[in-house]
Amino acid sequence: MKKQKSTLVIALNHIKKYRPLIALSILLAAVTVAGTLYIPILAGDAIDLIVGAGNVDFDGLMRLLPEIGIIAAAVALLQWIMNTVNNRITYHVVRDVRREAFEKIQVLPLSYLDSHPSGEIVSRVIADADQFADGLLMGFSQLFTGVVTILGTLGFMLYLNWKIALAVVILTPLSVLAARFIARKTYNMFKLQSETRGEQTSFINEIIDNQKVVKAFSREENVTEKFDEINGRLQKCSLRATFFSSITNPSTRFVNSVVYACVALTGALAVLGIGFSAGSVFTVGSLSVFLSYANQYTKPFNEISGVIAELQNALACAGRLFELIDEEPEIPDKKDASELEGVHGCVNLKDVEFSYSEDKKLIDHLNLDVKPGQRIAIVGPTGCGKTTIINLLMRFYDVNSGSIGVDGEDIRNITRHSLRSSYGMVLQDTWLRAGTIRENIAMGRPDASDSEIEEAARAAHAHSFIKRLPKGYDTVIGEDGGSLSQGQKQLLCIARVMLTKPPMLILDEATSSIDTRTEIRIQKAFLSLMEGRTSFIVAHRLSTIRESDLILVMRDGKIVEQGSHEQLLEKGGFYRELYESRL
Repeated sequence: MKKQKSTLVIALNHIKKYRPLIALSILLAAVTVAGTLYIPILAGDAIDLIVGAGNVDFDGLMRLLPEIGIIAAAVALLQWIMNTVNNRITYHVVRDVRREAFEKIQVLPLSYLDSHPSGEIVSRVIADADQFADGLLMGFSQLFTGVVTILGTLGFMLYLNWKIALAVVILTPLSVLAARFIARKTYNMFKLQSETRGEQTSFINEIIDNQKVVKAFSREENVTEKFDEINGRLQKCSLRATFFSSITNPSTRFVNSVVYACVALTGALAVLGIGFSAGSVFTVGSLSVFLSYANQYTKPFNEISGVIAELQNALACAGRLFELIDEEPEIPDKKDASELEGVHGCVNLKDVEFSYSEDKKLIDHLNLDVKPGQRIAIVGPTGCGKTTIINLLMRFYDVNSGSIGVDGEDIRNITRHSLRSSYGMVLQDTWLRAGTIRENIAMGRPDASDSEIEEAARAAHAHSFIKRLPKGYDTVIGEDGGSLSQGQKQLLCIARVMLTKPPMLILDEATSSIDTRTEIRIQKAFLSLMEGRTSFIVAHRLSTIRESDLILVMRDGKIVEQGSHEQLLEKGGFYRELYESRL
């Protein structure tokens, strides 16, 4: 319950920015309700003109009917304006929340993104935000109008006959209590529904991204069974939440029907001069007005009960979205952090220790001194910490102890932007966005000229296959490269780095998806690119790092051997064992 209240408070804080529009919405709700409540009075007067004295007053009716029509048209117009205002408030709030969530994703530490499925995060930003919008829209559209209608009709009924109005006031709270009781029960149900929907989205995203692997291992039936299991759980919790929330409306309608019957009975007795209202002036027209008000008074309780049920769903979804927004961002740059400029490429690691989890140490007392322009190769078995060193150099993660320096400056005292801009990075996993070939190569330098882009593509041996594409450099590719081969996508990523010409390079399995013939040409291009630049090369193919100035052999998070290719082979140690096993 505390969590639900805190979510509501956060949601209200987001809504507060649009107070002028909210005030306008409330004003319009008040005016439309006043017009709606005035129409029954005119209708009651019309009824009295027909049945009052036995003769129909046609002149009076002709005056009333146009007035009723004009007021009804004005109310309809104002309701349309109010709905437009409510839509504007709702989608502005959801736009703001989505933007906050997306901006938070940009500053979240990689540890969070590594430990949460991407599909689940997408579900929060898209599906949960949509559910939040639906709840808000219903709240603005029906809650304001409903509350004003209740207050307005109550005031009119007390004015017309306070004794009959008293019966309405005594019985109505029963529907509120029923709605509140059910609402408390349904919040956790809607929360479970939202979480299960996020799990389903994550699973679908995972399977779509890896459909080739699923087909290659003939796992279609297995993943379908897993999907059916998640889908079944979603169906079960959704039906449970919907069932309990749907009880609200019938229960409130039952109470409201009892209220209406009581008003009809006591009002009819009052018209006949019987009962506790005997002696008061109460006509048939007054009874029709009172019945209309009683109906309008109870109707918002039905709507509000539906709103409350929908708000439980909206708050449950908003809670998951706000959890993402409230996540701790990565440690911000220091206020006095310096910009890394004129980089020479001197990198040193001093007594570095690091682990992704407290119970398993990965990097242990690692020391390394890299001189400007050196080519450092990092080799070792899977899980020994090669990629982890890259993560630490780029400050995707911070060391647990020790320090990493660039040109004598601790990277924790340097802005992340200037540090990462000083590295050119080519990874085993390629990433291309939807757009033209030219735009993908120029991602690191959007202001690059066409000739510079083509020069970089030639250096990466990508120019020949690009020219064979339907529109050459202006060919539009889909998300993640579309129909390009893995090797072609890798070449484009290499061209992207060659265009930026950074002072330092990181090549993490950069040629793993390229055929041997192309790899030889790429290695020559890399040798030219690495000339005078500090370079870190992570490779499983040991044949690709023979020309490195220094080879670091890692095992269990430690450097167990280091030296040139020839020196390490002569030692006959772990490197030679690795090298001979992979020839």
